[in-house]
Amino acid sequence: MTERTDEGIIDELFAVIEDRRETLPEGSYTTSLFTHEKGENAVLEKLGEETTELILAAKDDDREELAHEAADIVYHLLVLLSMKGMDVSDLREELAARR
Repeated sequence: MTERTDEGIIDELFAVIEDRRETLPEGSYTTSLFTHEKGENAVLEKLGEETTELILAAKDDDREELAHEAADIVYHLLVLLSMKGMDVSDLREELAARR
């Protein structure tokens, strides 16, 4: 697996999520989250599911699975922020305030 060192990947991913929310291309998983009749609840359920999987991967010391589940959580978190009209900058500001 090639390591990606692009520090802007979160911004890039969020931009794709925002684009999917606006254009709703067919066949996109992200589009399905924005158009699912359960809407926000579907994303919240995914966050719960992925968090449980992350905990199990950490418990099992499975680094590869831990990274995979962490990425799933970040992705679904970004989708939720977009659904709520928030931006990655809102997250950055909160993290900076806590530092």
